[in-house]
Amino acid sequence: MSLGMLRLFKIFIYLSLFITLLNAQKINESDNHLKDFDFIKKGFESDNTLLVIGGIQGDEPGGFMAASLLATHYEIKKGSVWVIPNLNFYSIIKRSRGPYGDMNRKFAYIETHDPDYKSITRIKNYITDENVKLILNLHDGSGYYRKEHVDWLHSPDRWGQSSIIDQKNLDIKKYGNLEEISSEVCEYINSYLIREKDFYTIKNTETRLGDKEMEKSLTYFAINNGKAAFANEASKSLLLHERVYYHLLALEKYMQIMDIKYERKFDLEPLSIKDVIDNDIYISFYDNKIQLPLSEVRSILNYFPIKKDGSLQFNVSNPLMTVVKEEEHYVIHYGNREIARLSPDYMDIIEKEDSINLEVDGENKTVQFGSIVNVNDNFMITSMENIRVNVIGFVKKGAKDEAGIKIEKSDILQRYSIDKSGNIFRIEFYKNDKFTGMILINFDKEFDYENLSKIMNNSTKKELSL
Repeated sequence: MSLGMLRLFKIFIYLSLFITLLNAQKINESDNHLKDFDFIKKGFESDNTLLVIGGIQGDEPGGFMAASLLATHYEIKKGSVWVIPNLNFYSIIKRSRGPYGDMNRKFAYIETHDPDYKSITRIKNYITDENVKLILNLHDGSGYYRKEHVDWLHSPDRWGQSSIIDQKNLDIKKYGNLEEISSEVCEYINSYLIREKDFYTIKNTETRLGDKEMEKSLTYFAINNGKAAFANEASKSLLLHERVYYHLLALEKYMQIMDIKYERKFDLEPLSIKDVIDNDIYISFYDNKIQLPLSEVRSILNYFPIKKDGSLQFNVSNPLMTVVKEEEHYVIHYGNREIARLSPDYMDIIEKEDSINLEVDGENKTVQFGSIVNVNDNFMITSMENIRVNVIGFVKKGAKDEAGIKIEKSDILQRYSIDKSGNIFRIEFYKNDKFTGMILINFDKEFDYENLSKIMNNSTKKELSL
């Protein structure tokens, strides 16, 4: 290499380091809610607690999506389950194995200035808690693990469709028979395969015998602290909902082994799981003054009310959801996916709960701000003193306040709907040009959103501050 090329190479290295540090500063300053993970306790206090972890690597959506469904769609009837669905949340949003390096290689040693230091320290405290007896780390792995080499995709070097243990046994009071437990889990999963080639096998990394990489992992840290620990790997060759299906099969078997009783809110079938993942997602803003169903939301919502200072308080129906400020937009993320962009209309927002009177298909109703109102034919907002009503997409010449006008779906320009199907429309309310609330009008007869408030009352609260 010539001296000139060497200098250029050094400049490139320094520039890359500078960009990495700049990105770290950016996340520290404006997206603090991405620096930490959610910790969700389910069930009852117990010294026989199962700790389930997803999202240690952000490019493995099957694992963190399965953990999130455990958090949102399972009710623990007996026993104790702790769920961390988004251990490395920034990694998930970035669709990266680890923006600051592989988090699953930082459990043996980590520098105090490492951006992952706080999360590693916190998760170690949960792992070593005296109540935790078994740890399950959910991963998506490459190809299909096979004990003998078949081809490039099926070999001992692959990780997918395997139950991972670090050693056969551990000398502890409960669940130390690691290989036997792993064998039970594989046998259970193999009774419910989507296709025969998806079968599960135990992969014993025999970490203590000198696997330097696995010595740095979360499960081996747990083993060294006297905890039964397993990893479940679903193949990255599978569709997302199929990976989640296999993770949930494994998870339910571990709960059975630990005598944890549960109730699931969907059928454990691949297509039912896909429906829950894709459609059962909602977000609300400013104490539910605005509520949005996101299954068919448009990619961009223009003139969206945001506080003048740029801060945004929001609740999400799934812990994998968040909002990130990216240049001029507020971007709603769901796991690895970008759901929608909000183009802000900065304004004063009145912090006051209020109700709205309206006529729906000839019937009088009273609803709270944030409600989604089902309409068959037409609606009319009742006039209110000092309140201006704006039906987004409806235009009547000379009408500054659109209360007291009977409106049908055909009267509203379809491109102003919040959903791609053109059925859900915004109605905004203003007092002295200050935003006071919003409701949605839903003309889609197939969906009933009127119980959304109950869902959002049990949601996760987050905040973005600039």
